[in-house]
Amino acid sequence: INTNATTGTINLSAKEQNVVLRTTNASGNFVLNIRGDASTSLNNSMATEESISIVFEVKQGSTAYYMTAIQIDGSTVSPVYWQGGTAPDSGNADGIDSYVINITKTGNAAFTVLASQTQFGSVS
Repeated sequence: INTNATTGTINLSAKEQNVVLRTTNASGNFVLNIRGDASTSLNNSMATEESISIVFEVKQGSTAYYMTAIQIDGSTVSPVYWQGGTAPDSGNADGIDSYVINITKTGNAAFTVLASQTQFGSVS
């Protein structure tokens, strides 16, 4: 659990956490940079043919924001294979957006990335 608002570039250290819930409303669109940890690249943390899954959950207020890119070790991943074939272009107001990212290392600094965005709304 992290109480910082989501905005800008967010570093997620896969060696330390693979599920993050941001409990303060997002304050801007954001980029998720996935790395091994602050001193180790994801490339050096994974063996070829190894896979990991990352979950990044973002609380949204009345103005919703979204992930504009996924980076690995500071480099933007392209292509990202999004569920349904389209990257999100908005967040979902007054709920929590959950991004699930599956990463498979296919070679040195080469990755296949599958991603999805799911909206969770509050029910009273």
